[in-house]
Amino acid sequence: MISSLHGVVLHSTADQVVIDVGGVGFSVAVPADIPHTATIGERLLLHTSLIVREDALSLYGFADRSELEIFGLLISVTGVGPKSALGVLSHMTVDQIAEAVTAEDDAPFRRVSGIGPKTAKLIVLQLAGKVQPVAPSSKPARAGSTDVVTQVAAALVGLGWSDKVATEAATQTASEATDAERGSVAALLRRTLALLGPAQGGQTRA
Repeated sequence: MISSLHGVVLHSTADQVVIDVGGVGFSVAVPADIPHTATIGERLLLHTSLIVREDALSLYGFADRSELEIFGLLISVTGVGPKSALGVLSHMTVDQIAEAVTAEDDAPFRRVSGIGPKTAKLIVLQLAGKVQPVAPSSKPARAGSTDVVTQVAAALVGLGWSDKVATEAATQTASEATDAERGSVAALLRRTLALLGPAQGGQTRA
């Protein structure tokens, strides 16, 4: 079992990265947010799940263990394969999944490509009691920055990025921005677009 990989990024696409570990290149399917932040030539740690099929061995990688654990739960649901589970984690954070399951709301899952109404209901039913309700964030928000981040994320969704990629990119940018940039939607949006790259728009649509 390959439970993690730590190596140098050789290549990335919209849904995959290739990592060199000891001279061996591992091709790993990943959620859509990872290729946006994976830099070729830099080291990357992924928590992985090896899926064995009769005709293939496939690696799926995640930035943290909570995503890996949710992936394992998702593929245990009837009708949800690894690709569909990866699609859910490309469009929803672990917290958003927990919120939806706790609220018995299958609508967010229905918005994921490849997840139909029946499967969305099964996800909510079969994950009930297996995911913990979202705990309030312990990180203090900077005054006046939360609304700006929300507006920037909404703008990115309008441009074609998924909720997950948009929220994480806007949050990351805000944490690195100046006070002036955090107070301006336009300035923070420009900085976030620079991080994502204009050519990526539309690749992660729901």
